[in-house]
Amino acid sequence: MTTAKSVLITGATRGLGENLARQFASRGYRLALTGRKQADLDRLAAELAGKSPGIVVETLDVTDYGSIAPVIERCAERLGGLDIIVVNAGVAFVTPVGKGHLDLVRQTIDVNLTGAIATAEAAVELFRRQGHGQVVGISSIAGVRGMRNNGVYCATKAGFSRYLEALRLETRRHSIVVTDLAPGYIDTELNRAIPNRPFVVTAEKGTRIMVDLIERKVSFRYVPPWPWTLVAQVLKWLPDSVIAKM
Repeated sequence: MTTAKSVLITGATRGLGENLARQFASRGYRLALTGRKQADLDRLAAELAGKSPGIVVETLDVTDYGSIAPVIERCAERLGGLDIIVVNAGVAFVTPVGKGHLDLVRQTIDVNLTGAIATAEAAVELFRRQGHGQVVGISSIAGVRGMRNNGVYCATKAGFSRYLEALRLETRRHSIVVTDLAPGYIDTELNRAIPNRPFVVTAEKGTRIMVDLIERKVSFRYVPPWPWTLVAQVLKWLPDSVIAKM
């Protein structure tokens, strides 16, 4: 009898993470759910208990960098290994330049870039010992260009994507798959305050596409691939005068 695959998700109690957990559970994966609040983890675990063959939960704040590797190790031990680690935890704040938002700037970098890289580093250490594994990083279409009022968010997503690209090169001979998914607008609390969300899709549809791509072990994809693959190329070439109006 084949043992069900296992996946660990950071930031699993809200937004994309919560909906990814539902998608993986519906496909029979064993789940390691991490997040900052125990009550939210317990709620989600109870919801998915009848769908997943095994669920473990661990509180984790990815800005507590020293706690990341021990949490991953405990989850791996409790599930008998981990096949996939989804580096999903993230924040998004409006941070216009020079307006006194340095605390939010630092928090964004701490979570989206440093915390994400620290999680991927711990994942690779585990996967090298196991001899296999898949690191999935959630970047963003926002990493394509710097946008008004969101410069630090764009920078962290671009930086994490470049890190994943380098990670893929370093692990290609270690049976470790590195997948970078860059969503466009997927309807979650993270982006509902944005007045204009072109090509927005539901969280259920967006995360279903994401899990399909993870299972295909792609290297990089925009989500959904259409129209964002085309939109990304257009954004790269638009002049600053046009981008400034967006």
